[in-house]
Amino acid sequence: MPAPLSKPSSSRSLYRDIRARIGDGSYAAGTALPSTRALAAERGLSRGTVSLVYEQLASDGFVDTRPGAATRVAAGAADRIRAQGQAAAASEPQSQLPDTDRLSAFAQRLQAMPLRPPVPDPAGMIDFVYGPLAGSDFPTLHWLKALRRAEGQRGQRLEYASPLGAPELRQALQQHLHQTRGLACSTEQILVVNGSQHALDLCARLLLNPGDPVVVENPGYRMAHQVFEAYGAQLVCADVDDDGLQTAQLAALTAQAPAKLAYVTPGHQFPLGGYLPIARRHALLDWAHVQGCWVIEDDYDSDYRYTVRPEPSLLSLDSADCVIHVGTFSKTLSPQLRLGYMVLPPALAGLFAQAKLLTDRHTATGPQRALAQLIDDGSYARHVRRMRRKQHARQHALLQALDKHLGSQVRIQGAASGLHLSVWFTALPASQEAQLVQAAAQRGVRVYPISPLYLQQAGHAQAGVVMGYALLDLPEIERGVQRLAEALQSLR
Repeated sequence: MPAPLSKPSSSRSLYRDIRARIGDGSYAAGTALPSTRALAAERGLSRGTVSLVYEQLASDGFVDTRPGAATRVAAGAADRIRAQGQAAAASEPQSQLPDTDRLSAFAQRLQAMPLRPPVPDPAGMIDFVYGPLAGSDFPTLHWLKALRRAEGQRGQRLEYASPLGAPELRQALQQHLHQTRGLACSTEQILVVNGSQHALDLCARLLLNPGDPVVVENPGYRMAHQVFEAYGAQLVCADVDDDGLQTAQLAALTAQAPAKLAYVTPGHQFPLGGYLPIARRHALLDWAHVQGCWVIEDDYDSDYRYTVRPEPSLLSLDSADCVIHVGTFSKTLSPQLRLGYMVLPPALAGLFAQAKLLTDRHTATGPQRALAQLIDDGSYARHVRRMRRKQHARQHALLQALDKHLGSQVRIQGAASGLHLSVWFTALPASQEAQLVQAAAQRGVRVYPISPLYLQQAGHAQAGVVMGYALLDLPEIERGVQRLAEALQSLR
């Protein structure tokens, strides 16, 4: 039985405390960690906080988790922690964390979350990360030309702009969304934001109170979940199948406590890739109307459809003004631009503009006006068509490599659209997922475990990983999958 953990003032230290005990041998390989209930009581934390820490430890390959069984220290974890010692120390914040009684409730919830900044890959690492794009794919010449033109047209008064966004971009977006998504909206409903994460934060801040139920997909996008949890919401998990959210579960899940908000990815469910059929879209909206519930439609990568026929967006089907449509340019241009947008119900548009005014006044106007020019002159549409061809080629290379090197040992989900695949290892149990990730890393390949994306582990029996391909060239994809196959073989 492990020795009791100390009780430092910061709950955020739980991750570091457990990691340190694994590194110094206090928790040997195979040792069972305390249950989430026991550790939560011991440290004065919520079980959800302890679960998040255990999920992060599992994601980092330091512990093994299995549904219905104790969380145990992974084989070789101590060696890996000692080997990472210097780099890990450099990535940790150096400042002293304040006592929790000097922080707001929001800050305390945020402090308990195992959020970490991205860590650069070691040289030679083939990274199947989801999110980043290849720098060579950015339309540099077109962008610089548009940006120079936008800056050359700067007015005589350098003053704060409208929090809604540059009028040129909102007008261009209105036409673009009508042509590509079938959306009919006014420019007053469009709010330009600093990426979709900013949009989610605004929704949580303005629409939720602590304790409010929020329906989310399970598995799903954890940074969305964490935004809602940071504001004190209670997550209600709805299962996902090959067609996306199982809307038949919604009524029973919210029978006792009506949901205040639902967050969904109907165009390409993250991470499993389902495309929500029209019948389920109507069922979701009917349920939301009865509940009096807002629905966030995260349209994060629908520009990349390869074999799926587009269905009407939730917003275009919404007759009750309950859908908030969120889009981003991070998947077509660059996540570094921090440009996204919201299409809001008319009743919310003014309120969200006020909140943005207080948050950051407005998004930088130069990039907005440059993007508006690219949309208006057709350069953006041509770029998206070119990117769709390139990403489809990358996906095809990944599918071929998986078939060549792993064959029937894997099952693929999400190939109809998007920039990632979910890859399941048919003969490898979920308890060995972290070992597979670590074995791949030792061979110069980074893949991402799917387990941390589940809020509830029931039914997740096989090991799985999320593999993005937008960052890699075709030879890298081939080499990476070959090394992943070698990693899998090493676990036999």
